[in-house]
Amino acid sequence: MLTKKKVRITLLLVFGTLILLNIIASRFFARLDFTEDKRYSLSDATKNILKDLKDPITVTAYFSENLPPNIAQVKQDFRDLLVEYANKSDNLIVYEFVNPNETQESEMKAQQAGIRPIMINVRERDQIKQQRAYLGAVVKMGDKQEVIPFIQPGAAMEYDLSTTIKKLTLKNKPWVAFLTGSGEPSINEMSQLKEQLDILYNVDSVRIKADSTIPEKFKTLVIIAPKDSLSQGEFSVLDNFLSRGGNILAAYSAVDASMSTASGSEIKSNFGDWLQQKGIEVEKNFLIDANCSSVMVKQQQGMFVFQTPVKFPYLPVINSFAKNPITEGLESVMLMFASPLKINESDTSVHITPIAFSSKKSGTEKPPVYFNAARNWTAADFTLGSLPVAAIAWGRLSGNTNSKLVVIGSGRFIVNGAGQNAQQLEPDNVNFVSNAIDWLSDDTGLIQLRTKGVTARPIDPSLEEGTKTLLKYLNFLLPILLVVGYGIFRYQINLKKKNKLISQSYV
Repeated sequence: MLTKKKVRITLLLVFGTLILLNIIASRFFARLDFTEDKRYSLSDATKNILKDLKDPITVTAYFSENLPPNIAQVKQDFRDLLVEYANKSDNLIVYEFVNPNETQESEMKAQQAGIRPIMINVRERDQIKQQRAYLGAVVKMGDKQEVIPFIQPGAAMEYDLSTTIKKLTLKNKPWVAFLTGSGEPSINEMSQLKEQLDILYNVDSVRIKADSTIPEKFKTLVIIAPKDSLSQGEFSVLDNFLSRGGNILAAYSAVDASMSTASGSEIKSNFGDWLQQKGIEVEKNFLIDANCSSVMVKQQQGMFVFQTPVKFPYLPVINSFAKNPITEGLESVMLMFASPLKINESDTSVHITPIAFSSKKSGTEKPPVYFNAARNWTAADFTLGSLPVAAIAWGRLSGNTNSKLVVIGSGRFIVNGAGQNAQQLEPDNVNFVSNAIDWLSDDTGLIQLRTKGVTARPIDPSLEEGTKTLLKYLNFLLPILLVVGYGIFRYQINLKKKNKLISQSYV
């Protein structure tokens, strides 16, 4: 029999247990992570950064309230991340959340700090209205400050926060050089890449001449889309750079295209010959791929002119990657007028591995080429299967010292351009080159975080249209059929029990 005393004791025990659990939960944070890429687990790189902290870091997170659920989840994910950072840093990471929309003063403070507002659609009383929202953070250490202006839903949140902390604590950033003087685009024409590299590197350009040397401060040399030939003395400078342990990234295509004349031609440069000596040949052909991006083509119907997207196989979309730190987490890289690679691993002191491939429906075309957007492509055009478009080489590439070389069979895919002709690149285009530079520059361990986030998982483009349709409908209908099937199964069991009870005689 329950007495008032027992009820009070039971209630006290329940409340006491809840309070104890809250105290424990506030001191210890743990969760199980079953995601494929361990999205909700801190990487070793982040743990090392937090372990090496000497001074406290304050994170002021500016997040608006009353946001749509999919955007509000960003705030919860960021809060959970900060809790883990605080625990792993022995509470040297201190954080607070501020709602900038609460007062005009707090909104002005957020904007002055560098947090930019975004406009989002919010449904309210069966109406959709636009609301100004803030999703950013300011990270401070002493008198130094860095800003994460916008935390995008599904983005690599840990990478943004860890690199920001690393930038505050980094005293001597490594140097990366971009080669100029041989027809390469300037650093300013690669604005997205430079913006990403500036976080952890000092970036500068270098021009080489015969009998010169590349300054010792540079560990990595980046060569993007050279069009002119180099002298033997200039190639000797590159060989000397490799012989002292320097590393090179070469994004080079042996062909080029002019959209104004709708034609493609071979690049008359001897740079490909130098790469071939290292065991990687860039073919003097255009790569064509059925898995490709589109171009807009004008089509006229009567008095009206429409812009219609048309598949353009000269813009291959790369989804096939070997397991490698450079390609970790990459989903889709769009190359422009690329050339496939051939591997010649004749030198046993050098190891060469392809790391990116075209789709199974690929082919090549020898220049000169006329681009016809209205061309009717058939299976006969794509008979070569997967072709390497990027490869890495390491070992004694020159002299007796080990060095590294990354070769990508396209140079234009990383160039934004300048002025009104500048274009926004796909994020993975930039990530691909940034990851390669990290790998070459004895990376800080953050290479695997750059692509750690919610990513698209498209259906394999090489599948037939009928198979794609079947998979789409199967994904939609299978859960419903399982629920209905389970309901019928339970109904049959209950019906049998009922009939069994009815058939029993109690006389």
